[in-house]
Amino acid sequence: MLLEPRSGLLAAWGNALLAGFVSPDDAVLAIVGTDAVHRVAGLPGETGPVGLTLALGRLRALGVTGYRVALPAPGHPLGLSGPPEFNARALEAEEAVVASGAAYGLVPEVSAVGPEGDLHVEVVWHCLPVREAPPADVPSLGEAERELAEALRDATEVLSRLDVAGSGPVAEAALDAYRARAERGREVLAPGYPPRAVRVLELAQRVGLLVALARENGHGGAVSASEMAARGEALRPVERVSRRAQVAAYNAYVEELDRGPR
Repeated sequence: MLLEPRSGLLAAWGNALLAGFVSPDDAVLAIVGTDAVHRVAGLPGETGPVGLTLALGRLRALGVTGYRVALPAPGHPLGLSGPPEFNARALEAEEAVVASGAAYGLVPEVSAVGPEGDLHVEVVWHCLPVREAPPADVPSLGEAERELAEALRDATEVLSRLDVAGSGPVAEAALDAYRARAERGREVLAPGYPPRAVRVLELAQRVGLLVALARENGHGGAVSASEMAARGEALRPVERVSRRAQVAAYNAYVEELDRGPR
């Protein structure tokens, strides 16, 4: 279960690189993570895919000053601003990165390659033109934090009544793994982000994990059609709030830039 979307890693560490907090090598290492390799296709001035280090440098030379995240879902173009071709690709991937300062966006195409038993993940980021306009439905950090608290409280009450909150050995193992990562001091976001953004992202990730576990654990105590429908209704707004909060956290760096010195 990938808690941090690849677009979030690219935006966060790309922003840290632009701000001078990390070196290109460290930024790329953090973005690639456990994947085998990342390349960027469609970059202006290049005839084929190039490495991530070169691509980030080229985008900076083209005028990029920051990176935002989009996490769209059907009926919810969260973080997108168009045009339709870019939005369609982002919706298919369920994520994208939108640059500030230059009208480009990046959509990941993820594939597993290699023989059975020795598969590794390769990612091609497709660079496409985007519309320079405010992103859709992105809340402020303060709004996201309030929404998370309210949605989690309401959903917990419903899910507990239906006996479908994350439970059982699979759920417990996933939650234990998450706690272990946090206790080891896993760096959330990247250097240069405000503490409130880190706090919001951590809470949004926990909420998203609980929603995913509730969906993956069968029907729990929700044995009737009406109870199953109630569970779906309870989970849907919580998942939406979690995605909105993640986008707000990843985009906090660019929002700070846009506000300028105070």
